[in-house]
Amino acid sequence: MAGSGCAWGAEPPRFLEAFGRLWQVQSRLGSGSSASVYRVRCCGSPGSPPGALKQFLPPGTTGAAASAAEYGFRKERAALEQLQGHRNIVTLYGVFTIHFSPNVPSRCLLLELLDVSVSELLMYSSHQGCSMWMIQHCARDVLEALAFLHHEGYVHADLKPRNILWSAENECFKLIDFGLSFKEGNQDVKYIQTDGYRAPEAELQNCLAQAGLQSDTECTSAVDLWSLGIILLEMFSGMKLKHTVRSQEWKANSSAVIDHIFASKAVVNAAIPAYHLRDLIKRYCTCTLRFVTFLFTDWVYAVVAGWLDPVEVLLPLVPKENPGRGQVFVEYANAGDSKAAQRLLTGRLFDGKFVVATFYPLSAYRRGYLYQTLL
Repeated sequence: MAGSGCAWGAEPPRFLEAFGRLWQVQSRLGSGSSASVYRVRCCGSPGSPPGALKQFLPPGTTGAAASAAEYGFRKERAALEQLQGHRNIVTLYGVFTIHFSPNVPSRCLLLELLDVSVSELLMYSSHQGCSMWMIQHCARDVLEALAFLHHEGYVHADLKPRNILWSAENECFKLIDFGLSFKEGNQDVKYIQTDGYRAPEAELQNCLAQAGLQSDTECTSAVDLWSLGIILLEMFSGMKLKHTVRSQEWKANSSAVIDHIFASKAVVNAAIPAYHLRDLIKRYCTCTLRFVTFLFTDWVYAVVAGWLDPVEVLLPLVPKENPGRGQVFVEYANAGDSKAAQRLLTGRLFDGKFVVATFYPLSAYRRGYLYQTLL
């Protein structure tokens, strides 16, 4: 795990007791305005993996910092307890309290220890950008996490490179830091997302809140997709894009700015054509497209583009004859769901083309017998 920002007050003791075990605090990994994160290891268990201790400000602290810490602790605990078990979301091991003195407790989360963040990967790339393989891997893992998150009704609300970490043990990227997350339709804080990764509707809401005005609408899961689009664009370009996304050029025509970034960088021998990534980013950073999110066609788009592995019901693709055309096989648990999907999909436009949905024998698919053309 990693944190951000400046350090703050009370350090945890070098040794602490939690869950009936003694833990050694080895080093500080990072700190922010409301919490600090430390690397810890369980004493007496040499083979046990280290963990990450996220310590929130003591409740005795006053002012905005105390409010932010209490809010962050409650939000992150509630979200992680509900979202446990997904491969691409950090694992919460437990919650406990450190007592500096009888009247000054400090709340803590014990989490799995992850490795390098996307922010660090960008720094190591020396402004050259990440490999297409790494970008694809990150896109797939974060989309998997967001699909689960959004299905459970949650908005992460602070997606940024520092909050996406690589797990060497699981060989995947994972989301961390749910301190600003909220249930869609129940947004209880107006200041969400980090500058540079803040969606236009969140920016508008932020400005209205600063002026003491109420927004008529709440933010939705679409704000997470905006952030992901900017993250992927930074991974490709190797540049921080905070000033770019705040420019008038971006606001006037973000699609043209994205085209320019892709045109200015040569991609040699990429396993996945760069225009697939470009088009995926446009879907998430172009306001007219972004609000139709995580419908079936969005998953199909990501799979067809090669930026998302088939998940759950989606079976592997037939190799495409040309970009934008292909076959997707979907296995349903029962005939009723299959018929409903066929009725809803047939005739819909997908990437400017009509969707044709038809039944296909599962036994034929499993034998590898695939039609070569779409009827």
